[in-house]
Amino acid sequence: MMKLYATLLLFIITVTPCFAQQPDTVFLKGLLQSHPELFSGILNHPTQNEVQILYTQIDRDKNNVPHFKSYSYHLNAQHYFYPASTVKLPTAIFSLEKLHELHIKGLTRESVMITDSAFAKQTRVKTYTSSANGLPSIENYIKKILLVSDNDAFNRLYEFVGREEINRKLKKYQLYHTRIVGRLAVGDAGETTRHTNPITFYNGNKVVYLKKALYDSLNYPMHLDNMIMGKAYLDSSDRLVNKPFNLSEKNVYSIADQQQVLKRLLFPQSFPVNQRYNLTPADYAFIYHYMSTFPTENIKPTYTRPAYFPAYCKFLYYGGDSTATIEPNIRIFNKVGDSYGYDIDNAYIVDFKNKVEFLLTAVVQSNEDGVYNDNKYEYATVCLPFLKNLGRVIYQYELKRPKKHRPNLTQFKFNYLPVK
Repeated sequence: MMKLYATLLLFIITVTPCFAQQPDTVFLKGLLQSHPELFSGILNHPTQNEVQILYTQIDRDKNNVPHFKSYSYHLNAQHYFYPASTVKLPTAIFSLEKLHELHIKGLTRESVMITDSAFAKQTRVKTYTSSANGLPSIENYIKKILLVSDNDAFNRLYEFVGREEINRKLKKYQLYHTRIVGRLAVGDAGETTRHTNPITFYNGNKVVYLKKALYDSLNYPMHLDNMIMGKAYLDSSDRLVNKPFNLSEKNVYSIADQQQVLKRLLFPQSFPVNQRYNLTPADYAFIYHYMSTFPTENIKPTYTRPAYFPAYCKFLYYGGDSTATIEPNIRIFNKVGDSYGYDIDNAYIVDFKNKVEFLLTAVVQSNEDGVYNDNKYEYATVCLPFLKNLGRVIYQYELKRPKKHRPNLTQFKFNYLPVK
């Protein structure tokens, strides 16, 4: 009997920590079911609109150190969804890391960045009207990514870091369900994805760094469910092709990996030193500021109504609603994605007045006709309302959730221009 007890005790000691790291899979299901007026359409849909959710509570100790507990719904790294613009955040982070790792005196995120071309379909960039000086830079590209999810800005950073280095960094940070293998919104496919442009950096008229054209010979195979989807698609000439849409060569970025990238960015001290990004305090503050800035608060790049509005790219909580009233105490540090019927948001939501903070990452898809690349998706009627309601329901839960220690959130508070 004693031997059996000892064996059982050893099993509990060795296995329990492993289970403790897994997200709770019950809570979120019950929360959704408790609001049928908001979520019954999703819950009753045959595919549940491919919803995946990861919600992480944050509890601070007396020293303001964060401790995390996660809850998931239909989380499945083997079920593919198109990550769209969410891949821009790790690429932006890696671009800042690369600036430091090159160890070149005078090379900064403000250095003028002139992109040339050396392979088919590559684009030259010599001027940038949205920047204060009319010239492109790493800093301006990152601002545009974080403020309005600009595709061209991502493509320039993809070319600077290089495909091989991006994917090497993903593995370094244990993001094993992610690959970034192509530019966005330019039909990048096949051999062109492997080639990245030559780029010259200047301070004034002085060349401080020349990044040569690169070629990535490596492959990053992933075999996931749902990479071939639907019944038809429109090709690049807008012709209907009556075959399923094949995304097996596209970018991959799982929900769990997305939240891990965000958590490591926001709470670096919660990770071992060798698992922290190679960023300076100024880098962190720069990213935090522009992640949480509403587009109409910013000048250079400047974004105005009606094309842009405060809640633009704020899906969780606001649903990307152009008429939404912005709540002054709430800030959302996030990165969204929106393509092929998928809406994704990876967010850290903060209420400075009520001392609320939580991480929430979710994807939802709607394409009722099964045709892809036709821009006929139910974003406005299904996806965005779902994300808005999800964010607000969890926020209301967090308002009531007891906390032993109220968080000190001053590191995430910035001076913003008035919302226009």
